[in-house]
Amino acid sequence: MNKILVIEDEILIQQSLKKLLERRGFSIDVSASGKQAINMILNNHYDRIVCDLMLQDISGFDVIEESKKKFSADEISTKFVIMTAYNSPQVLSKANSYQCKLLNKPFDNLEEAIRIMTV
Repeated sequence: MNKILVIEDEILIQQSLKKLLERRGFSIDVSASGKQAINMILNNHYDRIVCDLMLQDISGFDVIEESKKKFSADEISTKFVIMTAYNSPQVLSKANSYQCKLLNKPFDNLEEAIRIMTV
């Protein structure tokens, strides 16, 4: 895995993740907008897509739905990691329906969070 897209509208979190992942040798693109991220996904190759659930313009689940234009369900389940501070039963159920990895924010263990994003 070499190229990761981080979709996060909280700029401090976005830039912190970018720096942490780049220091580990990954190529990182970032987007604060779900709509911009969809365009990036459809027009570029990413090994992993780390996407915040609650973006300012659309939800992370909307990003996944639009990504179905390019990826199969199996590819979505291996490419996407959903980050959220909202771990309600409804959110967990929806994330499970995509079979994506789920990261709760704030991260309890930064090293474990980075491992989930990159493995």
